Amino acid sequence: MSRIISGAVHQVGPSAGRGTVRNHSVLIDRPTDKGGADRGPMGGELLLLALGGCFMSNLLAAIRAREAAVSDVRVTVDATVDGNPERMTAYTVRVAARYEDASEMEKLVTIAERGCIVANTLKAAAPIAVVLEDAVPA
Repeated sequence: MSRIISGAVHQVGPSAGRGTVRNHSVLIDRPTDKGGADRGPMGGELLLLALGGCFMSNLLAAIRAREAAVSDVRVTVDATVDGNPERMTAYTVRVAARYEDASEMEKLVTIAERGCIVANTLKAAAPIAVVLEDAVPA
């Protein structure tokens, strides 16, 4: 069954907007070298955080549900920008954490990737590589 989720962005300055979703808000702006006041990330940068945040949320839920011995999780997202007009043409999601069972961690990462609505959406437009880094030493 389909559902609708929504957010709104309202102008709060010459180059900035305040984005609101549910009870949360974030300033969105351009850097000074692009004519902004650098009061917040640009929309494209928020897209990277959306992908990383969605992936992290699903990964933490999978870890919790399985009571896996995983901690200190970090997700980093990079995007390749190319084309005319410019667009993000590829993404790399890097996952680092403290864990002992590499096989279990690989399964958890796969579960997170499959459950991430942002990854599932973006994959239709550009490839997403997910890289599990070696375990962070205790």
